[in-house]
Amino acid sequence: MTEANALKRTRWPLVAWSLAAAVVLIVAVANAHLVYVAVASQPDCVAHLKQAGSREGAFRAAKPAC
Repeated sequence: MTEANALKRTRWPLVAWSLAAAVVLIVAVANAHLVYVAVASQPDCVAHLKQAGSREGAFRAAKPAC
């Protein structure tokens, strides 16, 4: 085995672990961003029924906040 082949074989685990760490880091950052957006955003109020009704296709909020 030549010295170049031995060097390539010894670097392969480092490359594989570095790639795996980068993938895990990207997934963690993406999930943190999704959690941040879910917590920080407040959707606007939408038009909905205020009183209970029985009209077809009409829904109302269980606990309206606005």
